[in-house]
Amino acid sequence: MTVSELTATLGGTLLSGGGDTAFTGCQSLAEAGPADLSFFGNEKYLPALRATRAGVVLVPDAVPEGFASLVPQAALVAVPNPSLAFAQVMARLAPPPPPFRPGVHPTAAVAPGAEFDATRVSIGPHAVVEDGVRIGPGTSIGAGVFLGDGVVVGADCLLHPRVSVMRQCRLGDRVILHPGVVIGADGFGFEQVADGRREKIAQTGTVVIDDDVEIGANSCVDRARFGQTRIGAGTKIDNLVQIAHNVSIGRNCVIAGQTGVAGSTRLHDGVTLAAQVGIAGHLEIGSGVVITGQSGVGKSMLQPGVYMGDRAEPIRRMLRIMAAVHQLPELVQRLRALEKKPPPDADR
Repeated sequence: MTVSELTATLGGTLLSGGGDTAFTGCQSLAEAGPADLSFFGNEKYLPALRATRAGVVLVPDAVPEGFASLVPQAALVAVPNPSLAFAQVMARLAPPPPPFRPGVHPTAAVAPGAEFDATRVSIGPHAVVEDGVRIGPGTSIGAGVFLGDGVVVGADCLLHPRVSVMRQCRLGDRVILHPGVVIGADGFGFEQVADGRREKIAQTGTVVIDDDVEIGANSCVDRARFGQTRIGAGTKIDNLVQIAHNVSIGRNCVIAGQTGVAGSTRLHDGVTLAAQVGIAGHLEIGSGVVITGQSGVGKSMLQPGVYMGDRAEPIRRMLRIMAAVHQLPELVQRLRALEKKPPPDADR
């Protein structure tokens, strides 16, 4: 692909370099060579931009005048979102995915009561499909997948190997579940009885996952104690995430790796949880809330904004708290020095 073709495809603007320059690969700024396309979308990568050997670089529309002098060897193409544009180009250049091959592998165990069109569904080796399962057209069930009694899987879904979807759970259309995902295991419900034992509480509810949800490897969404645990349409969940029983997650949320959301908490639409966030149970997180990595949430947060900290607070307040904490050693020294001074009337 040439730079002129790239610019036309993306609707971008050529800031510097020749339109006939060609590239054959896509790499990061650090790894790119003269035949590669890369992108710059964050100021913290400015040193990497200066050092890159890339032949073509996608940059934001709003770069200042003279920006091209930072990378004189590269053709610069300005686009609204360099990261997204880079992903679109990669998808165009990448090898095509394996073709969809409908049919049921001979080693798959499929109950007679399962409902699907074998000419429009793919079921891989050693998959287990129990009675009452319904699978929509265009869906691919990978090797070793387990679908329990009464599970509903929508159209054009992709369940990677070793996914487990337990009884009565429902997946919408175009849902992607990566290897090791478990949908509908029992919620963590126990009550202490008189002799100190923990009595298991029956988890009789289900899990409902709406359209266009993607869930990363080895993440778990527990079934509800009663009613539903629900993941809203368009939500994206990273690897190693725990969603507890009766949690409700809205539309278009983003939840990064190793995050845990405790039981009966509700996330409204458009919530972002960075990595290793912990949210206590029975809380409400409002639309547009962003919680930064390794934060702990112990109270409801309804106002849009960015929150951070081990006891999460609005980011500006938490930054002031952190700045004050860094001054504590000096403040303690000053306090001790003041304590050693005699009071003003000591010599009277």
